[in-house]
Amino acid sequence: MATSDDMTDLELARRVLETEAAAIVGLVERLDARFERAVTLLQECRGRVILTGMGKSGIIARKIAATLASTGTPAFFLHPAEAIHGDLGVLQADDVVVMLSASGETGELVRLLELIRRIGARIVTLAGSSSSTLAQASDIALDCHVDEEACPLNLAPTASTTAALALGDALAMALSVRKGFRQEDFASLHPGGKLGRRLLRIEQVMSRGDRVPLVQPDQGMREVICEMSRKGLGMTCVGEDGRLAGVITDGDLRRHIADEHFLDRPARAVMTPNPATVSPAMLAVEALALMERRKITSLVVVTGGRIEGVVHLHDLWRTEMF
Repeated sequence: MATSDDMTDLELARRVLETEAAAIVGLVERLDARFERAVTLLQECRGRVILTGMGKSGIIARKIAATLASTGTPAFFLHPAEAIHGDLGVLQADDVVVMLSASGETGELVRLLELIRRIGARIVTLAGSSSSTLAQASDIALDCHVDEEACPLNLAPTASTTAALALGDALAMALSVRKGFRQEDFASLHPGGKLGRRLLRIEQVMSRGDRVPLVQPDQGMREVICEMSRKGLGMTCVGEDGRLAGVITDGDLRRHIADEHFLDRPARAVMTPNPATVSPAMLAVEALALMERRKITSLVVVTGGRIEGVVHLHDLWRTEMF
Protein backbone atom coordinates (compact mmCIF):
# COMPACT_ATOMS: atom_id res chain seq x y z
CA MET A 1 0.00 0.00 0.00
CA ALA A 2 1.30 3.44 -0.92
CA THR A 3 2.31 5.67 1.98
CA SER A 4 1.54 9.38 2.18
CA ASP A 5 5.12 10.11 1.07
CA ASP A 6 4.42 8.27 -2.19
CA MET A 7 1.21 10.18 -2.94
CA THR A 8 0.78 13.23 -5.09
CA ASP A 9 -0.97 16.25 -3.60
CA LEU A 10 -4.18 15.35 -5.41
CA GLU A 11 -4.06 11.74 -4.25
CA LEU A 12 -3.51 12.81 -0.66
CA ALA A 13 -6.30 15.40 -0.89
CA ARG A 14 -8.72 12.77 -2.22
CA ARG A 15 -7.77 10.43 0.61
CA VAL A 16 -8.37 13.15 3.19
CA LEU A 17 -11.80 13.92 1.74
CA GLU A 18 -12.75 10.25 1.51
CA THR A 19 -11.67 9.67 5.12
CA GLU A 20 -13.64 12.62 6.43
CA ALA A 21 -16.69 11.70 4.33
CA ALA A 22 -16.52 8.14 5.68
CA ALA A 23 -16.39 9.52 9.22
CA ILE A 24 -19.67 11.38 8.68
CA VAL A 25 -21.36 8.45 6.95
CA GLY A 26 -20.32 6.24 9.85
CA LEU A 27 -22.37 8.41 12.21
CA VAL A 28 -25.57 7.71 10.30
CA GLU A 29 -25.82 4.06 11.33
CA ARG A 30 -25.02 4.89 14.97
CA LEU A 31 -27.81 7.43 15.37
CA ASP A 32 -30.41 6.08 17.78
CA ALA A 33 -32.88 7.11 20.47
CA ARG A 34 -30.11 8.95 22.32
CA PHE A 35 -30.06 11.56 19.56
CA GLU A 36 -33.81 12.12 19.90
CA ARG A 37 -33.46 12.42 23.68
CA ALA A 38 -30.69 14.98 23.19
CA VAL A 39 -32.91 17.06 20.90
CA THR A 40 -35.72 16.87 23.47
CA LEU A 41 -33.37 17.94 26.26
CA LEU A 42 -32.22 20.94 24.23
CA GLN A 43 -35.80 21.79 23.24
CA GLU A 44 -36.94 21.76 26.85
CA CYS A 45 -33.95 23.76 28.07
CA ARG A 46 -35.29 26.80 29.89
CA GLY A 47 -31.90 28.48 30.08
CA ARG A 48 -29.07 28.61 27.55
CA VAL A 49 -27.23 25.92 25.67
CA ILE A 50 -23.54 26.21 26.52
CA LEU A 51 -20.96 24.58 24.23
CA THR A 52 -17.48 23.77 25.51
CA GLY A 53 -14.37 22.01 24.29
CA MET A 54 -10.59 22.36 24.22
CA GLY A 55 -8.34 22.94 21.23
CA LYS A 56 -9.80 21.93 17.87
CA SER A 57 -12.92 20.59 19.60
CA GLY A 58 -13.37 24.04 21.10
CA ILE A 59 -13.32 25.61 17.66
CA ILE A 60 -16.01 23.19 16.50
CA ALA A 61 -18.00 23.93 19.66
CA ARG A 62 -17.91 27.65 18.82
CA LYS A 63 -19.33 26.95 15.38
CA ILE A 64 -22.13 24.74 16.71
CA ALA A 65 -23.01 27.43 19.27
CA ALA A 66 -23.22 29.98 16.44
CA THR A 67 -25.45 27.68 14.38
CA LEU A 68 -27.79 27.10 17.32
CA ALA A 69 -28.00 30.82 18.06
CA SER A 70 -28.74 31.67 14.42
CA THR A 71 -31.57 29.14 14.30
CA GLY A 72 -33.44 30.29 17.38
CA THR A 73 -31.72 28.60 20.34
CA PRO A 74 -29.87 30.84 22.83
CA ALA A 75 -26.35 29.37 22.86
CA PHE A 76 -22.77 30.45 23.41
CA PHE A 77 -19.28 29.02 23.83
CA LEU A 78 -17.58 28.70 27.22
CA HIS A 79 -13.86 28.02 27.26
CA PRO A 80 -13.27 25.20 29.78
CA ALA A 81 -9.97 26.60 31.03
CA GLU A 82 -11.54 30.02 31.61
CA ALA A 83 -14.55 28.33 33.22
CA ILE A 84 -12.48 26.90 36.07
CA HIS A 85 -10.90 30.32 36.61
CA GLY A 86 -14.10 32.27 37.20
CA ASP A 87 -16.24 32.11 34.07
CA LEU A 88 -18.30 29.23 35.46
CA GLY A 89 -20.40 31.97 37.05
CA VAL A 90 -22.36 32.26 33.79
CA LEU A 91 -23.75 28.74 34.25
CA GLN A 92 -27.25 28.34 35.69
CA ALA A 93 -29.18 25.28 36.85
CA ASP A 94 -31.60 25.43 33.91
CA ASP A 95 -28.81 25.43 31.29
CA VAL A 96 -27.65 22.49 29.19
CA VAL A 97 -23.92 22.02 28.66
CA VAL A 98 -22.78 20.32 25.45
CA MET A 99 -19.21 18.98 25.77
CA LEU A 100 -17.06 18.05 22.77
CA SER A 101 -14.06 15.78 23.16
CA ALA A 102 -12.52 13.31 20.72
CA SER A 103 -11.14 11.18 23.55
CA GLY A 104 -13.79 11.84 26.18
CA GLU A 105 -10.97 12.28 28.66
CA THR A 106 -10.01 15.93 28.14
CA GLY A 107 -8.68 17.06 31.51
CA GLU A 108 -10.24 20.53 31.54
CA LEU A 109 -13.66 19.09 30.73
CA VAL A 110 -13.38 16.29 33.28
CA ARG A 111 -12.60 18.90 35.95
CA LEU A 112 -15.83 20.70 35.04
CA LEU A 113 -18.07 17.68 35.54
CA GLU A 114 -18.40 17.91 39.32
CA LEU A 115 -18.85 21.69 39.20
CA ILE A 116 -21.60 21.45 36.57
CA ARG A 117 -23.37 18.73 38.52
CA ARG A 118 -23.17 20.84 41.67
CA ILE A 119 -24.88 23.72 39.86
CA GLY A 120 -27.54 21.37 38.51
CA ALA A 121 -27.16 21.87 34.74
CA ARG A 122 -27.65 18.92 32.40
CA ILE A 123 -24.85 17.54 30.20
CA VAL A 124 -24.78 16.24 26.63
CA THR A 125 -21.48 14.88 25.35
CA LEU A 126 -20.23 14.44 21.79
CA ALA A 127 -17.30 12.12 22.42
CA GLY A 128 -15.24 9.59 20.52
CA SER A 129 -15.57 6.91 23.19
CA SER A 130 -18.82 5.76 24.82
CA SER A 131 -16.86 4.31 27.75
CA SER A 132 -14.95 7.51 28.45
CA THR A 133 -15.25 9.54 31.65
CA LEU A 134 -17.20 12.32 29.97
CA ALA A 135 -19.61 9.98 28.22
CA GLN A 136 -20.29 7.98 31.36
CA ALA A 137 -20.91 11.09 33.45
CA SER A 138 -23.27 12.75 30.95
CA ASP A 139 -27.05 12.72 30.90
CA ILE A 140 -26.82 11.83 27.20
CA ALA A 141 -23.69 10.75 25.32
CA LEU A 142 -23.63 10.82 21.52
CA ASP A 143 -21.07 8.61 19.82
CA CYS A 144 -18.62 10.56 17.59
CA HIS A 145 -16.11 7.74 17.19
CA VAL A 146 -14.05 7.68 13.98
CA ASP A 147 -11.88 4.81 12.82
CA GLU A 148 -9.02 7.06 11.77
CA GLU A 149 -8.05 10.67 11.36
CA ALA A 150 -7.52 12.09 7.89
CA CYS A 151 -4.08 13.22 9.01
CA PRO A 152 -1.41 11.00 7.36
CA LEU A 153 0.12 10.55 10.81
CA ASN A 154 -3.29 9.77 12.30
CA LEU A 155 -2.61 12.47 14.89
CA ALA A 156 -4.08 15.86 13.96
CA PRO A 157 -7.84 16.12 14.71
CA THR A 158 -9.41 16.09 11.25
CA ALA A 159 -11.99 13.38 10.67
CA SER A 160 -12.98 13.51 14.35
CA THR A 161 -13.67 17.25 14.29
CA THR A 162 -15.52 16.92 10.98
CA ALA A 163 -17.75 14.23 12.50
CA ALA A 164 -18.41 16.33 15.60
CA LEU A 165 -19.30 19.34 13.48
CA ALA A 166 -21.71 17.32 11.34
CA LEU A 167 -23.39 15.82 14.39
CA GLY A 168 -23.69 19.26 15.96
CA ASP A 169 -25.31 20.56 12.79
CA ALA A 170 -27.72 17.62 12.86
CA LEU A 171 -28.71 18.52 16.43
CA ALA A 172 -29.20 22.18 15.51
CA MET A 173 -31.33 21.41 12.46
CA ALA A 174 -33.51 18.84 14.24
CA LEU A 175 -33.98 21.31 17.08
CA SER A 176 -34.94 24.16 14.74
CA VAL A 177 -37.62 21.97 13.14
CA ARG A 178 -38.92 20.90 16.55
CA LYS A 179 -39.24 24.56 17.52
CA GLY A 180 -41.03 25.47 14.30
CA PHE A 181 -38.26 27.87 13.27
CA ARG A 182 -39.47 29.69 10.12
CA GLN A 183 -37.95 31.69 7.30
CA GLU A 184 -39.33 34.84 8.92
CA ASP A 185 -37.54 33.97 12.16
CA PHE A 186 -34.30 33.48 10.27
CA ALA A 187 -34.75 36.89 8.66
CA SER A 188 -35.18 38.61 12.02
CA LEU A 189 -31.91 37.07 13.28
CA HIS A 190 -29.90 37.89 10.13
CA PRO A 191 -30.47 41.60 9.42
CA GLY A 192 -27.02 42.07 7.87
CA GLY A 193 -25.24 40.61 4.87
CA LYS A 194 -26.72 39.06 1.75
CA LEU A 195 -28.97 36.66 3.66
CA GLY A 196 -30.41 39.51 5.66
CA ARG A 197 -31.09 41.62 2.59
CA ARG A 198 -32.82 38.76 0.80
CA LEU A 199 -35.03 38.18 3.82
CA LEU A 200 -36.03 41.76 4.47
CA ARG A 201 -39.74 42.45 4.63
CA ILE A 202 -41.44 44.55 1.95
CA GLU A 203 -42.12 47.35 4.43
CA GLN A 204 -38.34 47.78 4.79
CA VAL A 205 -37.67 48.36 1.08
CA MET A 206 -40.87 49.84 -0.36
CA SER A 207 -41.47 53.44 -1.43
CA ARG A 208 -43.94 55.16 0.85
CA GLY A 209 -45.52 58.55 1.57
CA ASP A 210 -44.83 61.23 -1.05
CA ARG A 211 -42.69 58.78 -3.05
CA VAL A 212 -45.76 56.71 -3.96
CA PRO A 213 -47.24 57.70 -7.35
CA LEU A 214 -50.97 58.26 -6.91
CA VAL A 215 -53.77 59.80 -8.98
CA GLN A 216 -57.51 60.06 -8.52
CA PRO A 217 -59.77 57.96 -10.77
CA ASP A 218 -61.22 61.08 -12.47
CA GLN A 219 -57.88 62.77 -13.20
CA GLY A 220 -56.90 63.07 -16.86
CA MET A 221 -54.09 61.21 -18.57
CA ARG A 222 -51.90 64.31 -18.80
CA GLU A 223 -51.83 64.42 -15.00
CA VAL A 224 -51.28 60.67 -14.88
CA ILE A 225 -48.22 60.91 -17.15
CA CYS A 226 -46.82 63.82 -15.13
CA GLU A 227 -47.21 61.85 -11.88
CA MET A 228 -45.54 58.78 -13.36
CA SER A 229 -42.64 60.91 -14.63
CA ARG A 230 -42.18 62.65 -11.29
CA LYS A 231 -42.10 59.46 -9.23
CA GLY A 232 -40.02 57.42 -11.70
CA LEU A 233 -41.44 53.98 -10.93
CA GLY A 234 -42.95 53.31 -14.36
CA MET A 235 -46.46 53.16 -12.87
CA THR A 236 -48.96 54.94 -10.71
CA CYS A 237 -51.61 53.82 -8.29
CA VAL A 238 -55.17 54.94 -8.94
CA GLY A 239 -57.09 55.44 -5.74
CA GLU A 240 -59.47 57.50 -3.73
CA ASP A 241 -59.51 58.19 0.01
CA GLY A 242 -56.38 56.06 0.36
CA ARG A 243 -57.99 52.94 -1.11
CA LEU A 244 -56.61 51.25 -4.21
CA ALA A 245 -58.83 51.13 -7.31
CA GLY A 246 -56.24 50.10 -9.89
CA VAL A 247 -52.86 50.84 -11.45
CA ILE A 248 -51.60 52.37 -14.66
CA THR A 249 -48.21 51.27 -16.01
CA ASP A 250 -45.90 52.25 -18.85
CA GLY A 251 -47.32 49.27 -20.70
CA ASP A 252 -50.86 50.63 -20.36
CA LEU A 253 -49.71 53.93 -21.85
CA ARG A 254 -48.16 52.19 -24.85
CA ARG A 255 -51.28 50.11 -25.44
CA HIS A 256 -53.55 53.17 -25.49
CA ILE A 257 -51.32 55.78 -27.14
CA ALA A 258 -52.77 55.11 -30.61
CA ASP A 259 -56.19 56.27 -29.38
CA GLU A 260 -56.54 59.89 -30.55
CA HIS A 261 -58.71 60.65 -27.53
CA PHE A 262 -56.30 58.98 -25.12
CA LEU A 263 -55.17 62.16 -23.34
CA ASP A 264 -58.78 63.18 -22.72
CA ARG A 265 -59.67 59.96 -20.94
CA PRO A 266 -59.82 59.74 -17.12
CA ALA A 267 -57.48 57.43 -15.23
CA ARG A 268 -60.30 55.00 -14.45
CA ALA A 269 -60.77 54.30 -18.17
CA VAL A 270 -57.15 53.24 -18.65
CA MET A 271 -56.26 51.63 -15.33
CA THR A 272 -55.99 47.91 -14.65
CA PRO A 273 -58.44 47.15 -11.82
CA ASN A 274 -57.67 44.57 -9.15
CA PRO A 275 -53.89 44.58 -9.70
CA ALA A 276 -51.47 42.24 -7.95
CA THR A 277 -50.78 43.45 -4.42
CA VAL A 278 -48.68 42.35 -1.46
CA SER A 279 -48.73 42.94 2.27
CA PRO A 280 -46.02 44.93 4.09
CA ALA A 281 -45.04 41.76 5.98
CA MET A 282 -44.19 39.72 2.87
CA LEU A 283 -40.52 38.81 2.48
CA ALA A 284 -38.62 40.62 -0.27
CA VAL A 285 -37.52 37.34 -1.81
CA GLU A 286 -41.16 36.20 -2.07
CA ALA A 287 -42.21 39.46 -3.74
CA LEU A 288 -39.36 39.09 -6.22
CA ALA A 289 -40.54 35.60 -7.13
CA LEU A 290 -44.11 36.93 -7.59
CA MET A 291 -42.92 39.66 -9.94
CA GLU A 292 -40.94 37.18 -12.00
CA ARG A 293 -43.97 34.87 -12.29
CA ARG A 294 -46.34 37.71 -13.26
CA LYS A 295 -43.75 39.43 -15.47
CA ILE A 296 -44.36 42.79 -13.80
CA THR A 297 -41.99 45.36 -12.35
CA SER A 298 -43.99 46.85 -9.48
CA LEU A 299 -46.36 45.74 -6.76
CA VAL A 300 -48.68 47.90 -4.71
CA VAL A 301 -48.36 47.29 -0.98
CA VAL A 302 -51.75 47.32 0.74
CA THR A 303 -53.29 46.64 4.12
CA GLY A 304 -57.03 46.02 4.10
CA GLY A 305 -57.31 47.63 0.67
CA ARG A 306 -55.52 50.80 1.73
CA ILE A 307 -52.37 51.85 -0.10
CA GLU A 308 -49.26 51.57 2.08
CA GLY A 309 -46.56 51.89 -0.58
CA VAL A 310 -45.09 50.54 -3.81
CA VAL A 311 -42.21 48.11 -4.21
CA HIS A 312 -40.29 48.15 -7.51
CA LEU A 313 -38.25 45.35 -9.05
CA HIS A 314 -35.10 47.43 -8.62
CA ASP A 315 -35.71 47.64 -4.86
CA LEU A 316 -35.78 43.85 -4.69
CA TRP A 317 -32.77 43.34 -6.97
CA ARG A 318 -30.80 45.48 -4.55
CA THR A 319 -31.62 43.03 -1.75
CA GLU A 320 -29.91 40.28 -3.79
CA MET A 321 -26.52 42.00 -4.03
CA PHE A 322 -23.51 41.36 -1.81
